[in-house]
Amino acid sequence: MLASQLEAARSQMAFTLGFHIILASLGVAFPAMMLIANYRGLKHDDADALLLARRWSKAVAVTFVVGVVTGTVLSFEFGLLWPAFTGRFGTVFGVLFAIEGICFFLEAIFIAIYMFGWQHLKPWAHFWAGVPVVISGLGGAFSVVAVNSWMNQPQGFSPATGKVTSVEPFKVIFNRAVPYEVPHMILAAYLVTRFIVASIYAVRLLRGRRDRYHRLDLLIPLTVACIATPIQFVVGDTAARAIARDQPIKFAAMECVQRTSTDVTEYIFGRCTSSGTKGGIGIPGLDSILVGGTTSTKVTGLDTVPSDDRPPLDTMLHWAFDTMVGICTLLIALGVWFGLVWWRRRDIPKTRWFLRAVAVSGISAVLALESGWIVTEVGRQPWIVYNVMHTKEALTNASGIWVTFILVLLLYAVLGTSLVLTLRAMSRRWHAAGPDDEDADVPYGPSGVLPAEDAG
Repeated sequence: MLASQLEAARSQMAFTLGFHIILASLGVAFPAMMLIANYRGLKHDDADALLLARRWSKAVAVTFVVGVVTGTVLSFEFGLLWPAFTGRFGTVFGVLFAIEGICFFLEAIFIAIYMFGWQHLKPWAHFWAGVPVVISGLGGAFSVVAVNSWMNQPQGFSPATGKVTSVEPFKVIFNRAVPYEVPHMILAAYLVTRFIVASIYAVRLLRGRRDRYHRLDLLIPLTVACIATPIQFVVGDTAARAIARDQPIKFAAMECVQRTSTDVTEYIFGRCTSSGTKGGIGIPGLDSILVGGTTSTKVTGLDTVPSDDRPPLDTMLHWAFDTMVGICTLLIALGVWFGLVWWRRRDIPKTRWFLRAVAVSGISAVLALESGWIVTEVGRQPWIVYNVMHTKEALTNASGIWVTFILVLLLYAVLGTSLVLTLRAMSRRWHAAGPDDEDADVPYGPSGVLPAEDAG
């Protein structure tokens, strides 16, 4: 019975996290892209860029609303599914959720001001009203990811067992995993958002819409994404080395290292078994080099802990890690292609193969994002707080989790379908309207002319 309840609770949490993380990424990164277009429109009196900013602001508002619902469900699940966890450690990580709540309300307020401001604020005042949206989104992302970081590297509380009576907030907030987990997640959010948007407009270009508006649609998100991708690769490498040091069993499961040794072979894909990795592409000594720089570096194996303390589904974990790294590598190659052509011609590559590659980059980035969360969450198991509390110890005693899981599936199916249909309807209307925006009667706008006193 306990195993069934635990499976249901973990499945529900995994599904809601996997769904919400996409919307959360859009909520964190989309406003910045909107402001880049807004800034270009004002700085260069660019009507196409202003049109982009106005339309993207509507998409920001829609995704934010749906993200509010999925995030609310997720927050309730902490208490409903894992009451022993929140009951014991709520006073520890509660300060981070309080910060997240403040950031959420600020983001909601300034999104409303920004949307309202298209018709009622002067150009640069309106632009600056959007800046707090970006800042609060980053603040919210920091606080939520810091909670997850603390679960991976718990500190700043005592005693280690029993009721928590002493909390050091700064040690909780700035735990050892924050320096690599927070940048890694924020960069992932920016990459996913930009590649998704770029992929949509690449499809448009493939279908013959080669006007300046659509080229600008592609250029803004793709440029930022291609610059950020190699940075993400470096941050991810740093994170992997830190995991090997701080969570060696997670790293062993990620790389299918069964026994502690030196000169450990790096396997690309393959099936993890108790006797080693079967299949896949083996590169002798590379795993040790990646961890410590030399083949003599010792890599901790799964054999150092009892089987009950090892992450489950190690083959899935290994494949998720390789998928994340592989996609990031391919996206770097896409960025190099784009960068070289831009450097030589100051234009995007004209070949249809490039546009096809960009068209699939969006779904590829989402797959990498989900793979990263599998590595983070499944890799920490069977601990909900690493080396402090097992996941099964935090589980609710209430029955009927499978029922709530089904209800959550239905709710998210409705939300996801509604979001996709709404965004598609907006996109089709914009596509049909072309460069002529339906809201051209604003004081400054996509198809308007800036007043002389506001143009600077």
